[in-house]
Amino acid sequence: MTDAPRIARKTFDPRATGPLDGVRVIDMSRLVAGNIVTHALADFGADVIKVERPGSGDDLRNWRVRGHSVFWKTYSRNKRSIALDIKDAKGRAILERLIKQAQVLVENFVPGTMEKMGLGPDALLAMNRKLIVVRVSGWGQTGPWKDKPGFGTLVEAMSGFAHMNGFPDKPPAVPPLALADMIAGQTGAFAVMTALREVEVKGGDGQVIDLSLFEPIFAAVASEAGVASIEGKGAMRAGNNASHTAPRNLYLCADGKYVALSGSMQAMAERILRTIGRPELVSDPRFATNDARVRHRDELDAIIGGFIGSRTQDENLALFEAAGVTVGPVCAIEDLLVHPYPLGREAIVEADDPDLGGLPMHNVVPRLSRTPGTFRRPAPKVGADTEEVLADLDRWERGH
Repeated sequence: MTDAPRIARKTFDPRATGPLDGVRVIDMSRLVAGNIVTHALADFGADVIKVERPGSGDDLRNWRVRGHSVFWKTYSRNKRSIALDIKDAKGRAILERLIKQAQVLVENFVPGTMEKMGLGPDALLAMNRKLIVVRVSGWGQTGPWKDKPGFGTLVEAMSGFAHMNGFPDKPPAVPPLALADMIAGQTGAFAVMTALREVEVKGGDGQVIDLSLFEPIFAAVASEAGVASIEGKGAMRAGNNASHTAPRNLYLCADGKYVALSGSMQAMAERILRTIGRPELVSDPRFATNDARVRHRDELDAIIGGFIGSRTQDENLALFEAAGVTVGPVCAIEDLLVHPYPLGREAIVEADDPDLGGLPMHNVVPRLSRTPGTFRRPAPKVGADTEEVLADLDRWERGH
């Protein structure tokens, strides 16, 4: 990979705009899911105003790497920060002024907290009948667990994901990242856009989006509910295998590296068998159909693994790619920083950073051909934009 392209540099341009220019979002959330909702909107031009506690700010800032708030810097780009004590009369008054000019408000307090502050949905919509209110919580605003606090780890465990994740001889495994929060955040951004269309195109009023962390990740594994209703139980832990298709696994190469290989279509599974020099297995009753391959996947993995294990990662990749087989390397994150694919596509870029000089992060996702997302400003310090936001608020009120 010595000829890999250099990581592209992204310079923040405060003059840049996006398709959501003119949409103002009040972000009262903390940690991950709410920040992902507003991150997705901010990347495409929405004016996201983080309402933060004076001094400490969003708890996401405390997830540090050698003193640097990498998570905050990554997922709060393109946002502005205003420091407000909303328990104070002056801070509360400013918040209410902001609400009146906003299109979206995102919060993730324990259900009932906003009501106790006099900022429940009825109060918010009375201030601004077009407002879209996103309420993020672990278990939702209704149901028997509505008052129960819930972080992503609990949801990943409860959803069925952890039970089916990992190896058969090991305990259930939750992911090493905020997966439930990330899925919920992207789901929430989609919900906001749906509600915005109702307001802007159909002339409708605002509404409340009840976004639990549980339901989006459950939707990702929900086919297992159908399986369980038929089989009496859902998929058990199967390592890197899949319960519904074979071959599909990570295979160890001769140089200690791994490749991922998937034959989830019949034609691809047959191609794999021919590529490893075993065309007779295509008609072997053990491997002739997907159902048969799933039943005999241990035998199939031993055959494929033996072939792959005698070659290096590069040799396997070259061989299978030449045959048109769906194969890829298992990469560490540090591998991606020099890999020609993400760098050549500019999926990873290096953004200007006031503390580090440059910080690698993801480019805007997804890609729009005519109105792409932009890098307008780095993640703010606590309250860095308070004066600017208040000045904007004054101008807006004078115009209305």
